[in-house]
Amino acid sequence: MSKISIIIPVYNTEKLLRRCLNSVLNQTLKDIEIICVNDGSTDNSARILDDYGKYENIKIIEQKNSGLSSARNTGLDIATGKYIAFLDSDDFVDPDFYEKLFNNIEKYKADVACASIVRENDKKKTYLVVYKQIEVAKNIQDRFLLVQSPKYNFVWNKLYRKEFIDKNNLRFVPGMIYEDLFFTADVLETAGSLITVPDTYYHYWKHKDTLIKGNCDKYRADKLQGHQYLLEKCRKYNIAYSKRNELQYKKEYKFFGLLLLKQYSFRATEKFYLFGLIPFFVIEKKI
Repeated sequence: MSKISIIIPVYNTEKLLRRCLNSVLNQTLKDIEIICVNDGSTDNSARILDDYGKYENIKIIEQKNSGLSSARNTGLDIATGKYIAFLDSDDFVDPDFYEKLFNNIEKYKADVACASIVRENDKKKTYLVVYKQIEVAKNIQDRFLLVQSPKYNFVWNKLYRKEFIDKNNLRFVPGMIYEDLFFTADVLETAGSLITVPDTYYHYWKHKDTLIKGNCDKYRADKLQGHQYLLEKCRKYNIAYSKRNELQYKKEYKFFGLLLLKQYSFRATEKFYLFGLIPFFVIEKKI
């Protein structure tokens, strides 16, 4: 059994894939299992993965294109590590990232450990989440607070105890684009304790080919559904959240069966999309 299984879904990231893989191969923690799930890539990603097949701790799984959720679930089904981590193939991590998470999750016997996040591209860096000290959250309200949910709900800046994931049958919803919302909500609800780990970063690479831009209408619909699921957890456990973006209803306006306009009514705004896809008009409400 490895200390950590790192699950890396791969789909058409040939330009950034080597940087991602090198960042895990160069980790100060060496006892890691790297599971690369090629989700039907059509570029040179498969060829690049073949180049890394020479490393004994890298497993390469090929599957038909089924989406990010399916690729992560595939990795979960075969992972053998004591802990689980997720890494997107266009991102990378600090060299000591997994060692610091592992040492602290072991020390505090936690189910989840969280690290800081920096979002970057070729032009700038933005620090989204920064942990300056170790903190321990044992109740659900504190877990939401430390993760900064419902604002941030990323799965990849964290380390999870595999026994905890298996016990609660935690998996990603197949076919969903905004899958992190559902998974994180369930994790925060069911975890025993959660800790924050300072002084190491997950590097979230923001670029024009980011998955969520691939299908605007589906992304928007999945995001709304995910946020509603998350906000239901917040209401259930009396967790404070901003009500500005709470969806109240949505409508579709058609003419002879053709979708002309889609309306999303939030507590603070009304948003209209021409043909359901093109941002058309926004009305700010008084709340």
